[in-house]
Amino acid sequence: MDSVDISKLGGYGQTGNIFESFYRLGKDGTLTPGLAQSVDVSADQRTYTFHLRAAKWSNGDPITAADYVFSWQRSVNPKTRSPYAYLFAGVKNGAAIAAGKQAPSTLGITALNAQTVVVQLERPIAYFKKLMAYPLFGPQNEKIYNRYGAKYGTKAQYMVYSGPFKLVDWDGTGNQWSYVKNQQYWDHQVVKLQRINYVVVPDATTGVDLFQTNKIDLTQLSVEQVPTYVKNPDFKVFAYSYVNYIAYNRKNKDQDKAEMLNNQDARLAISLAIDRSALAKKVVGDGTLIPTGFVATDLASSPKTGTDFSKDQAVPDTMKFDEQSAKAHWAKAQAATGLKKITLGLLVGNDNSSAPASKSVVEYLKSQLEVTLPGLTVNIRMIPSNAAKNERDNGDFDLALMGWGADFNDPISFLELLTSDNGMNAGHYQSSTYDKLVTAAEGVDATNPDKRWQDLIAAAQLVNREQAVTPLYQSVYPDLMRRNIQGVIHNTAGTQWSYKYASIK
Repeated sequence: MDSVDISKLGGYGQTGNIFESFYRLGKDGTLTPGLAQSVDVSADQRTYTFHLRAAKWSNGDPITAADYVFSWQRSVNPKTRSPYAYLFAGVKNGAAIAAGKQAPSTLGITALNAQTVVVQLERPIAYFKKLMAYPLFGPQNEKIYNRYGAKYGTKAQYMVYSGPFKLVDWDGTGNQWSYVKNQQYWDHQVVKLQRINYVVVPDATTGVDLFQTNKIDLTQLSVEQVPTYVKNPDFKVFAYSYVNYIAYNRKNKDQDKAEMLNNQDARLAISLAIDRSALAKKVVGDGTLIPTGFVATDLASSPKTGTDFSKDQAVPDTMKFDEQSAKAHWAKAQAATGLKKITLGLLVGNDNSSAPASKSVVEYLKSQLEVTLPGLTVNIRMIPSNAAKNERDNGDFDLALMGWGADFNDPISFLELLTSDNGMNAGHYQSSTYDKLVTAAEGVDATNPDKRWQDLIAAAQLVNREQAVTPLYQSVYPDLMRRNIQGVIHNTAGTQWSYKYASIK
């Protein structure tokens, strides 16, 4: 942990325990009450009026509408350099402010009075309430920010907290800290735990040793440890909406490679040559989820039927291992391009914590692809993740092992990534049809749940048919958690961990 400044965090998995926004995430991604007591939504769904409940910061200061205005304007200000400022796009002037084209004071959020926050949107956003459960959109105490200045959020004591717990005993660099019950929290009566102690351990073996000697209650296992503990009553698997995939550089500087990577048959051949079941079980680890497409499983369900999006997005003959079909598509690609032999580099960051088995994964991919697709040679390039990101950003790759995790429980959190103008679209996938579908889901169909769902399905199915990217596996985290711990809420996206209702039996 390097900060508790919600404007600067690089992730929010645990922060819902110490910070709160208008809502909280409950079980299965449902919205539960937060700092908003009620909300009024205008007929055109572009104005949200949040009525705050009487709540206090951990130091006893009242939480007011002005705290929200300060927080949002600070997060979207380019000077703050928030990595999540893009999530304010859709809020009036949010994108323009983040791009440095307008002043933060023009953001579509105002304090009508001390207990009323008015948010104006540029367009209806179907998932807006889900966004409002993200701590990024929570309040910040301007008085505390001004008091600590550059120190703000760099140590536990240089922050005040709005959630069920507050942070203590963290000096900004240490590997131990604690959450203690926040007695000022508006719903503190339901919080059972008095204290949660955290320790960062150097490896999974140390974690298991501490677990077995009753010094910790929850620890993540390595892939190698899973077979030993998979039948242990304390063994648990927690899914995460993080899909690992292959990106194809369509703007490759090598003309032959660009021609091959722009060939749909070539990409389908690569997808069909991969035995994802074997990859999941033998390489990544037990419990790994096999994706049906780019959007993660257990992320969102149909508003009409309740069917998981992962089932709706599936397209036959695009993701299932089929050696014969893979060879046939590869032969078509070779004939179309005139390239009987080609060498492609496979770029991977070797310290990506979201893909801990990445070395084994790329070695498996190299073996599988070279055996199945005649004339293809895959050269693995493993470098530090920051360097790998720079090479992807500069277009210096052929294939890249990448991953994406949903920020909130909606398919758009994945699908917007592959629009033509998205800066995270490393492979430069471009499809006017795809762009129109995503635009419709975020625009004209935003207020029609069924039509919007169909737009999203059509977009996701297009990704499968064209293999815009080739999904490989969905990350899960195997853990040991004591059986006497109850009430822990884990979600696949957003603020994954909530201990508000946790207890020890």
